[in-house]
Amino acid sequence: MTDPRTLRGPLTGLRILELADQTGQFCGKLLGDLGADVVKIEPLGGEPNRHVGPFLDDVPHPERSLSFWYYNTSKRGITLNLETADGRELFRRLAATADVILETYRPDFLVSLGLDYESLRKQNSRLIMCSLTPFGQTGPWRDYASSDLLHMAAGGAMASCGYDEADVPNAPPIAPGGGNAWHTGCHFAYMAIMAGLVYRTVSGRGQYIDASIHDACALTTEAAVANYIYRGEVLRRQTGRHHAAAPTPRTQFRAKDGTYVCALVAGRLNPRYVKELADLLDSYGMAGDLTDPKYQDPAVIAANTSHIIDDLVAKFIASLPAEEVYHAAQKRGFTWAAVRAPEALLDDAHLHDRGFWKKVEHPELGRSFVYPGEAAIYNGSPWRISRRAPLIGEHNTEIFCGELGLSRSELCVLAENRVI
Repeated sequence: MTDPRTLRGPLTGLRILELADQTGQFCGKLLGDLGADVVKIEPLGGEPNRHVGPFLDDVPHPERSLSFWYYNTSKRGITLNLETADGRELFRRLAATADVILETYRPDFLVSLGLDYESLRKQNSRLIMCSLTPFGQTGPWRDYASSDLLHMAAGGAMASCGYDEADVPNAPPIAPGGGNAWHTGCHFAYMAIMAGLVYRTVSGRGQYIDASIHDACALTTEAAVANYIYRGEVLRRQTGRHHAAAPTPRTQFRAKDGTYVCALVAGRLNPRYVKELADLLDSYGMAGDLTDPKYQDPAVIAANTSHIIDDLVAKFIASLPAEEVYHAAQKRGFTWAAVRAPEALLDDAHLHDRGFWKKVEHPELGRSFVYPGEAAIYNGSPWRISRRAPLIGEHNTEIFCGELGLSRSELCVLAENRVI
């Protein structure tokens, strides 16, 4: 049997130059963990995201940012000042043999340096360049400042997130946290790059990709836009559940241990489901009147929806720990789950069984740390975190001397002149 550790990732052999800040670094990680040689090009002193906490052992330091660590696995790192003539020339030499350039600079910045796609493709017709920016390269908003919060608002997603009137009257919209806009933009940029690579395989030609985080967010409002265009309905946010044009029954209930359980019951209340639900509750002696044959009549079910959900289901869940409810319901095919805190996932037996959590070595610290793993298991070309995030300028000598042929003395001169 083939040892998966000896297999190469599906993007092995591809060279990616990453000029990305926090808005695009996740895209580079996605490519790097699949085997691409991602070279992260940072400004002198390192990328600003190195100063984003939390930090290892709560000691702020550009080499101890846990955020930077996570988003920059499987990358090599160099420093390069593109605003110097020598820095631009070194970048051109790297771009001449690269497959992809991922960049997140403001529109026209690389044009001003002569490092735009049209300039670089003259020496590398197979080059793919993806510019991932807040609002794209064109349009009246292209130069607007942005943040993750802004994109959740302007992109439409925030309008569907928050509390409904019944729970919190006049509640404001609430943005999902954790850089959702950046992740959304990076996923779409990643897909665009992969499509560009497929096109290049067929045509032999590279291309320029103008990716917009705002566009990506507007794509992911799900049914809200379609409902408004074709049905004239404005979908309203609802506490802990899907947005809808009209109020729907609740889906989240507090269990005995204080943890919430998400139980999708409404929309599934037909005679067969009600019978199975009655069997589950009855096995704990809590079916109430749900075993009554009258509940095999759809009209009776519809008239008693609130009683079934707000009385019987809610009382049942409140009597047991969330995990017990979750697994008891799932064994009967019900779409129920405990609402877990992220840290609780570390003890998830299912994720452990699939080998999801990975230990990544940090040799300079003499320690290894647990990282989240892959979303899909490849049996022929595995996903792998090949290395921890690079230290500032860690691979300058390896790349500038070992690959571009500079001497050590030339490298010292470049450092003295603040080129690298």
